Amino acid sequence: MGETIMAQETFATTSASTSATRVVAAPAITPELRAWIISQAQTNIGAPALIQAMTAAGWSEAVAMQALEDTLRGHLSDIGSTGDTTALASPAVPEPALQGEPARLDAGDRHVDVLLSITLPRVVVLGNVLSPEECDALIEAARPRMARSLTVATQTGGEEINADRTSNGMFFQRGESELIARIEARLAKIAHWPVENGEGVQVLHYGPGAEYKPHYDYFDPSQPGTPRILARGGQRVGTFVLYLNTPEQGGGTTFPEIGLNVAAQKGNAVFFSYPQPVPSTRTLHGGAPVLAGEKWIATKWMREREFT
Repeated sequence: MGETIMAQETFATTSASTSATRVVAAPAITPELRAWIISQAQTNIGAPALIQAMTAAGWSEAVAMQALEDTLRGHLSDIGSTGDTTALASPAVPEPALQGEPARLDAGDRHVDVLLSITLPRVVVLGNVLSPEECDALIEAARPRMARSLTVATQTGGEEINADRTSNGMFFQRGESELIARIEARLAKIAHWPVENGEGVQVLHYGPGAEYKPHYDYFDPSQPGTPRILARGGQRVGTFVLYLNTPEQGGGTTFPEIGLNVAAQKGNAVFFSYPQPVPSTRTLHGGAPVLAGEKWIATKWMREREFT
């Protein structure tokens, strides 16, 4: 049986899941709550489950994340540890090396330009990620294999047609060709993330009027099919969107919560990461409708662990 702590908040935990029941209106970091957070962290219950429990009890996600961070930092200070709380409150995520605000990054076989960097959400717009020849080659390799795009069905762990996504697409296997392997190695170098932790490159085609309405790339932890999805490599923690052509009009990547629209420019890319599967990462994004012409993109999702 899991432990239940009665204070201003009541939390019930088991070895398989973490849940919470709201019993009063005003959340507070009481000694009991602090002890509960520390005990759960020490038994390797992940931060997403802890945050989910706290939000179910009435906390906002942002406040829950801050409470978790503050409690764990205070605990490390109390026991004289010099470690930080990042590993406890937020798992490692892909991250370009932007210390010192460089204008260019070493991508292994080429240099890419840093065009824009935002901290929250973590968004980096990059130029010269793919050559024009690589963009054209990806389109031609993908064209014969295109079909109506599917989305992951977190209710079942399978795939389904989603009316919010009106594109055609296909997946390459990881390392399927010399071209794919070269691009995957380049993206891994940029993000400082293992190649084997990446899903296969997906190529998508959007005709006039096609779009992908705003959504999150992580898998909703509350859905029954999510454990099956996570078994293949854990959560998604980072995304690259690579632009394979420049539409005549429209087709940008939008981040509606911050009013950002990244224009689709051939050879460029936008990268964003999300350390927790919660909306407070502010990574809600979408593919804006193509207003004229067509749009081709390649998407690369990165997982916590090796993707199998």
